Amino acid sequence: MNDSRGILSQAPVVPVLAIENLDDAIPLAEALVSGGIPVLEVTLRTPVGLPAISAIREAVPDAIVGAGTVVNAADFEAAVEAGSRFVVTPGLTQGILDTASGSEVPLIPGVATVSELMRALDYGFDCLKFFPAEASGGAAALRAFAGPFPNVNFCPTGGIGLHNIDEYLGVKSVLTVGGSWLTPGSLLAAQDWDAVTALARAAVEHVSTFRAKQ
Repeated sequence: MNDSRGILSQAPVVPVLAIENLDDAIPLAEALVSGGIPVLEVTLRTPVGLPAISAIREAVPDAIVGAGTVVNAADFEAAVEAGSRFVVTPGLTQGILDTASGSEVPLIPGVATVSELMRALDYGFDCLKFFPAEASGGAAALRAFAGPFPNVNFCPTGGIGLHNIDEYLGVKSVLTVGGSWLTPGSLLAAQDWDAVTALARAAVEHVSTFRAKQ
């Protein structure tokens, strides 16, 4: 699947990865995929974000790797050049909307308000990142959005972990959630890839169990 909704439908959760050491990129991706999480958002918050995307795309064929924290058109183009399968932004700019509209690489634009949501819809984007989720009204805000916008889907990110993931999974418009809790800095520093896989499996099991009860 090459559309954003199709990609996110394959993601029990989306780990948001700020990779500091390029050598960690491939084993980290392999650990997450082994745990049942194939969709990976590698942020451009670090100098190795783009080369990490390229490395994962080349070496981990089962990973669907995309770029996050894309904040302008130049970032979007660089992410596509690096091999990103999708692009995620924290917000909306005219430059990003114009660039993404002419690209075959799916954009998942970030919104926090109804006005931003409507602007995304004007450009044909109806699968959105809700960010920062907790600070922007949380699951209650997403339920409110559903009234006037029943056909819009979301990947909420920001302040979400196992402590509150069920609040978001219970919202019909939520396809999946994003977060960094799957890759704590202590495990990355220790290069404990088995522990990362265990966290991924636990998250997948949690989501599966919750979805089965709905």
